[in-house]
Amino acid sequence: MMYTGKKRLLLLLTAVLCLQLAVFQPARAAPDAAEKVKELNFVFLHGMGGNPCSFQALSDQITEVLPFFIARYQEEHPDVTVEVNMLTRCYPGYADIYTWSKSVTDSINEHFGDKDNLILVGHSMGGKTALFAAAHNIGFITERVAAVITINSPIKNLDQYYVPGGGPMLNYCRTTLLGSDEGVCDSLAFYDSSEDGLKVSRDKHWLAFVSSESAPLSPKYDRTGVDVWPRNMDDGVVPLSAQLSDGADVIYYGEYGHSDVSTIDKATWILANNILFYIFGFPIECSVLARSGTMEHEADWLLGTDRWSDIVGGTATANGTIVHTNPYFYKWQEWEDIVGSCEEGSERSYSHVHLASLPVITSIKQAQWVDTDNTADCRLAISSVAGPLTTVKVEWTVFSSGLFTEGHERTFYDVKIRRGTPLASISNVSWWQDDPLNPVIWVRSHAQSPFRWFEAEWSIYQRETRIVKIIDEIELKTAALDD
Repeated sequence: MMYTGKKRLLLLLTAVLCLQLAVFQPARAAPDAAEKVKELNFVFLHGMGGNPCSFQALSDQITEVLPFFIARYQEEHPDVTVEVNMLTRCYPGYADIYTWSKSVTDSINEHFGDKDNLILVGHSMGGKTALFAAAHNIGFITERVAAVITINSPIKNLDQYYVPGGGPMLNYCRTTLLGSDEGVCDSLAFYDSSEDGLKVSRDKHWLAFVSSESAPLSPKYDRTGVDVWPRNMDDGVVPLSAQLSDGADVIYYGEYGHSDVSTIDKATWILANNILFYIFGFPIECSVLARSGTMEHEADWLLGTDRWSDIVGGTATANGTIVHTNPYFYKWQEWEDIVGSCEEGSERSYSHVHLASLPVITSIKQAQWVDTDNTADCRLAISSVAGPLTTVKVEWTVFSSGLFTEGHERTFYDVKIRRGTPLASISNVSWWQDDPLNPVIWVRSHAQSPFRWFEAEWSIYQRETRIVKIIDEIELKTAALDD
């Protein structure tokens, strides 16, 4: 009886164990089972006069770090395999934008004809062409494009920028190319890709990498000793403000020259990692416009060179006008006024004091902070002078730094002369203080007199963290597994 019960229990346990193994043992894939695949297809587009070697360093860097990003993604999605393909070809380097884009899309259709999820990565004119092709459905590729990435590309038309000598940009371009132009100069001079970029950013994604020198007249990237854009900050080939427009996710990657992406490891590393951050959903530090304004100067009538030093980028906390009239027939009169105030919790940064009455017979004798050591004291002491029976008028503004908040640090600035006479220049620009939350910049300029002048525009950008996960938008496809 006891033996029979034990035997029955053993048989029952054996049956249960067999059932568990049948239920929980992973099923082996059948020869025709489907594998879930997400495919990324990179297409690299070189710039004017370039060749596939221009992207060797970047494609190598992407290839080197890709396994980390794929592994992280497949940890979260163990049933999905990520496949990557790269296409690097040579295209006509001096053709107009339509011919160039047609050549690119023909190549894509020939070599990547069965592939979607295209990541178009274009340097310089290659980026401008990529936007054009995606926006205008050249070669019927628009629906197949997942993102366009531009690197130092001339997005805006360049005929609006001043070249050495002040002549037409088109002529300058053709002279520089020494007969190689096959329409590219017209496309650079007159075709504005801003609308293309806006369309791509609305329907897909557009990531724009930008870089430049630190001031319009900086010699840093003047490869031949000539500043190609003497009134603009540039990378040696393209003005900074031409490299971006509305709709782009903009990344300023530093003070780098136009082609440093192919020669400087640090620049290549920054670009490669941010491209993959953008695709796989890691935070990227984009730049957005925070503040902008204008300034102007005119040299006097005396021979020589007039020089100016301006502090800009703060926020006005107080402003006003001082007016005094001298009633005396025979003597000059002087006044001292205390003006200005700060918002609670803010610190002063700089002030603008301007004589708005007739010079020589009226003047500003002195303008200084009441308490030079206390940055929380925004009071300004202004001494003004007027001759007999005249009125002195002084306009004043007190600025605070208007510090950015934590997490929104300054990223870069852009200063450019938008109109003026020859022999008027901005020679140096720098941040006013080392504090990354302080957006104020210091601008030094000069003009040869008599009466030469300029109007300039300044822009300051701050950091905005964004997350774009392109791979989540890519549709799964299936592939048959072999035994």
